[in-house]
Amino acid sequence: MQLLTFYRCHKPCAWLAFLLCSLTITANAAYADTKLTLNDALARTLSNNPQLYQYRFTQEALSARRQTSALRPAMAFELEVENFAGSGSTAGYDSAETTLALSSVIELAGKRQARVSYTDARINQAEWEQQATTLDVLGELTTAYIEGLATQANIRLAEESLALSQSLLKTLKTRSKQGAAPEAEVMRGQAAVARAEIRLASLEEQFQRQKVQLARFWGDTTPAFSTLEGSLFEFGENSGFEQLYARIKTSPTIQVFASEARIRDAAVTLARAGGRSDLTWRAGIKRFEETGDSAFTVGLSIPLFSNKRNSGEVKAALANRNAVDYARQDLLLRLHAQLFEAWSLRKQSIAAANKTQNVVIPALENALKLTREAYENGRYRYLDLIAAQEELLATKQARIDAASTALICQALIEKLSSEALNR
Repeated sequence: MQLLTFYRCHKPCAWLAFLLCSLTITANAAYADTKLTLNDALARTLSNNPQLYQYRFTQEALSARRQTSALRPAMAFELEVENFAGSGSTAGYDSAETTLALSSVIELAGKRQARVSYTDARINQAEWEQQATTLDVLGELTTAYIEGLATQANIRLAEESLALSQSLLKTLKTRSKQGAAPEAEVMRGQAAVARAEIRLASLEEQFQRQKVQLARFWGDTTPAFSTLEGSLFEFGENSGFEQLYARIKTSPTIQVFASEARIRDAAVTLARAGGRSDLTWRAGIKRFEETGDSAFTVGLSIPLFSNKRNSGEVKAALANRNAVDYARQDLLLRLHAQLFEAWSLRKQSIAAANKTQNVVIPALENALKLTREAYENGRYRYLDLIAAQEELLATKQARIDAASTALICQALIEKLSSEALNR
């Protein structure tokens, strides 16, 4: 089975674009087919999943905020009239003084660049968050696909169990007519057939539910496929744990924390810049109605003690920045444990599945054959035959479980490391 393959690239989202382009080529043709492949499912999910599509609006909102952050301080137009409508010599408008002026703020300490840098860091984080979310969604899809394949394998096993039960019932009826088997064994055989039919019907309904769960990943409510294509028993090669852990350190999950650190750094810079006072300037023309004269006016103002008043914001920004480093270390420890558990369980499950197929199942199949021959010759009891049959079916079930566990662990490893395992 070909599981999800991710591509590493220095530019954020470049691997996602490459994956989307490579997969969507086959997506449209697959809609008309009754078989669904994992690549088809991945392509449809990347194209239509609502959870992934919403990041487009997040990027648009952040781009708009960046545009706002890059603006210079606005200009203000002022009109001021003094000394009119008073008493005595200021009665009326003859002694009025009218001032027309423009004013604005001169930002110091690189405040505008600090705002832009902060917004750029948030845009970068949103890109990594999109990649991390995409990994999560595709990892969930892959797990659901594997579970669907396991159900298909269980359906085939249930059909085999039903065929064995029907064959055994036929033998029991023949022996009962010959007087070699009691009627109670025939009844037990009929019950076994009914249980096998119930088991098969239950698995078929479970597969219908799983198909609906798969279709929701690309926004469909009615699955347009009948079966899943793939094999549960192709595992590929084992990669070394240290090599996988090294990949995790550069995965989107960790890069989200790296981008968060850049955001906090920008927030510290912005807080420090906020401690520097800005200059407010004002320039205009004043007219004296009493004399008819005019004069220029110029003014500058600067707040006092801004740096001291802003020291609390700087300390808070520094504390938030330091917290990111410890959060990243904690996440790496948790990912290390999670990766090792998946890596170890995958290796164990592959070994169990292979040994079961190569050693245990052939032995039990031969044992069932010999037990049935002995039962038909009257040398073994009915219970011996049932035990041999159930042991073989249980072993085949265990092989399916081990294989699906190995592939689910493999999907988790690939999600954590953002790369496919070697095949």
